[in-house]
Amino acid sequence: MFQDGAVDHNSRGRIPRFPSNLYTMSRDLDALTSSTLKHLREHWWNDAFTAFLEETLKPRPGKRILDVGSGTGTAEISLARLRLSQMHLFGVDLLFDRVKAAHTATRGINARVGYAAADACKLPFSDGAFDSTYCVAVLQHIRDLGGALAEISRVTRPGGRVLIVEPDNAARYWFSSVQSGMDAFELSRRFFAGLAAVRGDTTETSVGPRVPGMLAATAVEPVSVSLFPVSVAHLGVPPKAFWETRRVAAKDVIAKAPDEALRRMGVDYVKAIDQYARDASAAGPGFVELQNTMLFATVGQRAE
Repeated sequence: MFQDGAVDHNSRGRIPRFPSNLYTMSRDLDALTSSTLKHLREHWWNDAFTAFLEETLKPRPGKRILDVGSGTGTAEISLARLRLSQMHLFGVDLLFDRVKAAHTATRGINARVGYAAADACKLPFSDGAFDSTYCVAVLQHIRDLGGALAEISRVTRPGGRVLIVEPDNAARYWFSSVQSGMDAFELSRRFFAGLAAVRGDTTETSVGPRVPGMLAATAVEPVSVSLFPVSVAHLGVPPKAFWETRRVAAKDVIAKAPDEALRRMGVDYVKAIDQYARDASAAGPGFVELQNTMLFATVGQRAE
């Protein structure tokens, strides 16, 4: 029988541990359709993750909380459900379209919520304006990590809390019990590496583990870092729909490749997925596929 699921690990720290069911959506992790976690943020945002935010940020009546890279307002909607009087929620995002969507999504919510289009490296707020500041899966998109962390530190009040949640996109583990699966993974790595090079993507791939050390260079003292895997396991013969989803996702990425050589590599890549599907079916109940990447949650406190 085809099965899938997530494996969670929680390290101890001086803040509440991550909920054990935080990554029930991690089955969407797939190295054959995305080489990083850059576009999987929404899959992390379930009720358990919201509960973790609440415990870590400690929202209280009258507090001001800033979300750097707020997207379409997912966090603001979740935190607004706490119905804490006089709590001020703010979100900034680089793209105006996302800010506009966030405004629309939170319209009518009984909470004080504000948004602005802004660069994480140039936040439009005064020093110490917020009691807590957080960003989730944002720094992996930014080249000037030091500048962004310095700004996050600057706008957080002395004694305030900072939360940074980022992956290590370089730590990607893959295992398949059939050789064609290993071959498909290697081809996917070459394809996505070529795609990043052509697009000029020079952002730091191992941003997650770098955050604590970089925070220490600002006015924020690292308090705790939790390291845990985002994992998925497939056992037994996957259904045809599983492979079709992979083919469609891969073809979509290939069609958008800005380089003809990459598109030709993509044709071979899809053929490799097809061969992998045939071999997995032939392997029967003994087929196994395992994937894993690492996520880091760093908590800091702004120096008094």
